[in-house]
Amino acid sequence: MGVHLTTLAYANSALLSALIPVPPEINAVSYILMDYNSGKILVEKNADERRMPASLTKMMTSYVIGQAIKSGKISVNDIVTVGKDACSTENPEFKGSSLMFLKPGDQVSVAQLTRGINLQSGNDACVAMANYVTGGQDYFVLLMNAYVQEMGLKNTHFKNVHGLDSPGQYTSAHDMALMGRALIHDVPDEYAIYKEKEFTFNHIRQFNRNGLLWDDSLNVDGIKTGHTNAAGYNLVASATQGPMRLISVVLGGRTFKEREAESKKLLSWGFRLFETVEPLKAVTVFTSQPVWFGAVNTAQLGVDKDVYLTLPKDQGKNLKISFVLDYPELLAPLKKNQIVGTIHFQLNGKTIEEPRPLVVLYEVKEGGFFSRMLDYIKLMFHRWLS
Repeated sequence: MGVHLTTLAYANSALLSALIPVPPEINAVSYILMDYNSGKILVEKNADERRMPASLTKMMTSYVIGQAIKSGKISVNDIVTVGKDACSTENPEFKGSSLMFLKPGDQVSVAQLTRGINLQSGNDACVAMANYVTGGQDYFVLLMNAYVQEMGLKNTHFKNVHGLDSPGQYTSAHDMALMGRALIHDVPDEYAIYKEKEFTFNHIRQFNRNGLLWDDSLNVDGIKTGHTNAAGYNLVASATQGPMRLISVVLGGRTFKEREAESKKLLSWGFRLFETVEPLKAVTVFTSQPVWFGAVNTAQLGVDKDVYLTLPKDQGKNLKISFVLDYPELLAPLKKNQIVGTIHFQLNGKTIEEPRPLVVLYEVKEGGFFSRMLDYIKLMFHRWLS
């Protein structure tokens, strides 16, 4: 299963407002801009409002396929026999929608079908892969919604594998940003497909529907478009600039060009005004502190996972990191990853991030009898002098 990814808001909005100019006006019903590494929300509007996902649904379809490949349940080289239910001739609802143009009995590889989903947005390819992975669409949808729960998506529920409007099917801009983050993080081989610009199947050449892939001013490498009359024009986009990656979501745009323009506006604004820093890395010692009654005299402390922060541009030099121990003294034994305090982050004297746990990086075992007795005497003097 995937990694649960959470989002943190700025702890001091007044500081942010003072350092960051007003964000751009975005023509969409709802939108959000998130830093992939830190999970920080940089700007949003109606981000938790439930909307029809349209073909953004295929991001979760793709995620399920990516996890099946990653776990070894299926292979990209597997050959899938296309059933009648995956063909537009047998599905009146597919008429006029995006297709890979599969025919009953076609023998198609998983690699081709995933491109039919991710690049061509083929509804028929979604059905073919759902049947192959789980034996039926209903079971596949159950798996999709299980991942919804695991990712902690509060405003998403799927009713089908392709995204055509269905009662009870919905998502939100915030959830789509989190889903994009999980897709990039958990199944990178699957995500790598999204940057491909075209795909030809059965002599039919189709181009990736994400027009931002052709924009030389941004390094966009995904993710997915979607459109129905009820949903409007949707786009989840992700781009990188150096070590920074941003994810934008625009829902309910009026035209396909507008969703691209508004997404570009969000991404460009984010890259221009923010930077991602990594002040602490997992298993790197942040501080060494005395430990009593241990086989060693000091405990190596730090964080159990990399810490990423999103800061206003060029403010990294002003970041101050401090820590507070939960106990007056550290006493052995100490277990690896045991929490012994908190790490705090300040910018220009203001708290800008939730505290992170300060943990023991390496186990500290209890010392021998005589060393513990000596430590006891030393500790008594230490307390008396303090």
